[in-house]
Amino acid sequence: MIPGTVTEYISIDTVVDSGDAVNFPIEFLNSLDPPGMPPHLLQLKIGSVIILLSNLDPPKLCNGTRLSMKRLLTNIIEAKILTGKEKGQDVFIPRILLVPTDIPFSFKRLQFPVRLAFALTVNKGKGQSIRRCGVNLESPCFSYGQLYVACSRVGSPKHLFIHAPGGKTKNVVHRQALD
Repeated sequence: MIPGTVTEYISIDTVVDSGDAVNFPIEFLNSLDPPGMPPHLLQLKIGSVIILLSNLDPPKLCNGTRLSMKRLLTNIIEAKILTGKEKGQDVFIPRILLVPTDIPFSFKRLQFPVRLAFALTVNKGKGQSIRRCGVNLESPCFSYGQLYVACSRVGSPKHLFIHAPGGKTKNVVHRQALD
């Protein structure tokens, strides 16, 4: 829905152990979308909001930093930082080699370490200040403290929007915290 031309970036996926190449063809590697990894086919537009998936230049460019796309070049993207002390600063993001750790074999993906960020998980939202926040409570997936974290990201209660079917949700609370 964002106006403008879509720029597509295709990753280069390879197995770490060349002996696995027969078992895990490139088409299969391209189809994988492990958590914390950018997709094989990354589609971006100028003005879209992205989230950084890797520490590039801490503390300025850390995992979880939200950015807005400014320029989309072949091997680098220019973005503006939207959160933290460096808010408003322009930065360049290169393609980097990423290796997922939560799958039973090793492969490498050369891609920009970003994902579109129209929504954030509660964990990715920790430590961030958000102007407007919507919390979807359709499924009671919260562990201890997550409801507080989700609701406390926004500065004003009038900018907090909660969707809870029936007006209720389960919130995990340790009894010791209430004593």
